[in-house]
Amino acid sequence: MSDDPHARPRTAGEPLRGIAGRFVLALGASASAAVVVYLGLGIVLHDLVLQAGIATVLAVVSVGVILQSAVVAPLVASRTELEGRYEAAVAEALQDPLTQLGNHRAFQEELDRQVEHAQRYGVPVALVLLDLDEFKAVNDQSGHAEGDRTLADFGRLVLATVRRVDLSFRIGGDEFAILLPHTDAEAARIVARRLLAGALQPALAEQGHRPVSFSAGVSAMPDSALTRAQLYSQADAALYAAKHAGRTDVIVFDASEVAIEAGSSPGSSAAVAEVIARGQLRPVYQPIVELGSFTVLGYEGLIRPVSPAPFADPSELFAAAATSGHLVALDMSCIETIVAGASGLPDQQFLSVNISPGTVESPEFTTAGLLSILARHQFPANRLVLELTEREPIVDLARARAKLETCQRAGIGLAADDLGAGNAGLRLLSELRFDVVKVDLSLVQRSSPGAPSSAVVGSVVSFAAQTGALVIGEGVEHQEQVSQLANLGVRAGQGYFFARPGDLPDHSSLEHAGYGVNADAVARPMADWRDSIGLPTPVASRS
Repeated sequence: MSDDPHARPRTAGEPLRGIAGRFVLALGASASAAVVVYLGLGIVLHDLVLQAGIATVLAVVSVGVILQSAVVAPLVASRTELEGRYEAAVAEALQDPLTQLGNHRAFQEELDRQVEHAQRYGVPVALVLLDLDEFKAVNDQSGHAEGDRTLADFGRLVLATVRRVDLSFRIGGDEFAILLPHTDAEAARIVARRLLAGALQPALAEQGHRPVSFSAGVSAMPDSALTRAQLYSQADAALYAAKHAGRTDVIVFDASEVAIEAGSSPGSSAAVAEVIARGQLRPVYQPIVELGSFTVLGYEGLIRPVSPAPFADPSELFAAAATSGHLVALDMSCIETIVAGASGLPDQQFLSVNISPGTVESPEFTTAGLLSILARHQFPANRLVLELTEREPIVDLARARAKLETCQRAGIGLAADDLGAGNAGLRLLSELRFDVVKVDLSLVQRSSPGAPSSAVVGSVVSFAAQTGALVIGEGVEHQEQVSQLANLGVRAGQGYFFARPGDLPDHSSLEHAGYGVNADAVARPMADWRDSIGLPTPVASRS
């Protein structure tokens, strides 16, 4: 009992109500705890889900970064590097390595662009063609090294004299061209005169450089020319007039004073340039036949000018190229044309092409450049033979030997052409290692038992046997000549008796005058054939 007088007396149900209250309180507390736990779990779950999502995103990003660094970035870098190499290769292919000016190919392409631009927008463009005076004397008296130095010095002078927008080229041995956009003929003449004054400066000698003079011709559109051909031929005619007037001069083309004569030196020079630029060349092929079996061993590729080229025959074309300074460009263009047309040549046959000694000695000719021509047309280097012609003598034998030996190391064969036509070929036999020796038709057609010419052929065969060279008789026209050459030990022949130059046939053996065999029965693999006649094995095949 309580001592409190105000205390209410307990009833019998009061203990139950206390328990229920405590239960409700407990239940509420439990519910609150559950809510708290639920909310806590929700937060935890939410955090877990959020963290998982973030982790997934990070993983995807990481994979992307890895892929970017491992796959995409190298591809981009490779593409960038490839583009850089391609641009460098294009730039190198259009640059003269000696003077750092544009080369003949670059000139032709830029001439097309500048003429098209001038015609489309009605703006002037001028062309200056110039030749160094007496440059051959520099090479003859001081050697090619001094000649190369003179050309390089002149190239630097040109670049220092013309504007940035002007375009300068070395288009031949000692022949240069300058294109001057937005320039008339008189302004171009002033530029050429300024260049001539700089080249003649006595101060150059004090600096260790050789003063040089040149003759130049100027033409411009639309002053006197309206087409590309007129622009070039007029500048060339003016150049010829400057040379004829005593050299060391600059002449602007004037129709009333300078004439363009068909077949003259200026007309020929312009025409040769057009033949090269427009590809007015057609390849023909003459078989080289093994005398014992009448099997075709290979073909000599020759060239024919085609309309509208103003040359009646190849000799006229090459004579014009030699006098106008375009021989190197013509030789290389002919080689490319011949190789491009020989794609159907059977694997066991070789292809020979002519090249002049002057081309071999020139800076423009390199083994890499020749191999690039072959690569463009997928023609194996070990099936090509360079025939060194006697169009001109070799001036720098050491330079020519070094270049030709580089070609031979790449697998290209070397032939002495027209042996016996002059003394140069006979001298070269002891100076160069030839893989093929071609006896000139003058000896072949005079050969008979006991004749002096036969003795010469026999000596050539004996000499060639010591080096393993294949001996070919040129100009074979009769069966008697075939028999005489065979008796002298000559292995192969070439001439009208077998076939005239023409398109490549579909078969690989000849049937003439009752002779001929199945080509499949006598054809040998290229490597074995090369070994049997002494042609060099490709570098990749050597041990």
